[in-house]
Amino acid sequence: MFEVIKTQGRARRGRFSCAHGGEVQTPVFMNVGTQAAIKGGVSAHDLREVGCQIELSNTYHLHLRPGDHVVRQMGGLHRFMDWDGPILTDSGGFQVFSLASLRKIKEDGVYFASHIDGHKIFMGPEESMQIQSNLGSDIAMAFDECVENPATYEYAKASCERTLRWLERCKVEHDRLNRLSDTINPGQMLFGINQGATFSDLRIWHMREIAKLNCDGYAIGGLAVGEPADVMYQIIDAVEPEMPKEKPRYLMGVGTPTNIIEAVARGVDFFDCVMPSRNGRHGKLFTWEGTVNILNQKYETDSSPISESCNCPVCRSFSKAYLRHLFKADEVLALRLAVLHNLFFYNELMSEIRGALDEGTFDSFRARYSEKLEQRV
Repeated sequence: MFEVIKTQGRARRGRFSCAHGGEVQTPVFMNVGTQAAIKGGVSAHDLREVGCQIELSNTYHLHLRPGDHVVRQMGGLHRFMDWDGPILTDSGGFQVFSLASLRKIKEDGVYFASHIDGHKIFMGPEESMQIQSNLGSDIAMAFDECVENPATYEYAKASCERTLRWLERCKVEHDRLNRLSDTINPGQMLFGINQGATFSDLRIWHMREIAKLNCDGYAIGGLAVGEPADVMYQIIDAVEPEMPKEKPRYLMGVGTPTNIIEAVARGVDFFDCVMPSRNGRHGKLFTWEGTVNILNQKYETDSSPISESCNCPVCRSFSKAYLRHLFKADEVLALRLAVLHNLFFYNELMSEIRGALDEGTFDSFRARYSEKLEQRV
């Protein structure tokens, strides 16, 4: 399932396999298709062209539209979106954070008012597992509470304890569902999620407790939600020694290219973030030279590609001037091209990180690019 094949310091080079797709090379960035599509007019077929290894979709959103039972009837998420590679489904736990004004947390689970039409929804550990089983993803995430920052120590502690109890319930239900004869993906894995806000002692305690449950992998959740980057790195430093060495490690919702490089250096294997697609839709493009704001006036007659060093489908064919024009003209094609470029860059970034780990040059790669990729061109 997962093997660490090389290390450099705490950075890990590995390989991962699951029910769908071939061997996944890690560290890996998972491309976010929240509602079974990448925002910006990008399909599963496009993901193959930009080097995506794992696609990520969201339990809460697919439960609302089109409904997880519809997806199950259509043969599962892989058939529904025509993607034959691995899929990870988030549990809905992040919506406990992002839809704070529309939910109420209790011991049994979370009561939501739908952000679409206001109708009442209940989701607890068992419901989240059932929805993800219907979707047929390869990796199901445990149902948790993503606590907003800053949080009081008392609240974060109570939330950690509840998330632990929820994980125990998730594991029981997940095992039951995988044993059913009509389960779409009986090989579905379950990843537990570490919480504890920005309190290192809570994070360490929680990680030690969830490690006892022998999940297929472990994630660090509840970061990149407003805290400074150095605080995020401190939490990873605190948690990483407690994470099982033989299991994949996933930093949820992170992040910038710099965040990814720094987290790889701290022993993280899996990443996801909406940043490449979201920023792309607003004209912010990632390159090896730094970030480009394609809306700038200086690109109005610039015939060069977004980046001379990029071999993505966009840079092979179109100029900065053309892409800027598309944005200014409110053409949908602008969003598609910008998102394709950014996703290609993120997947190439991971490939270069893996290559540096293979060659034993990750330290010099980190020194060269960690700060540089934050700079504006």
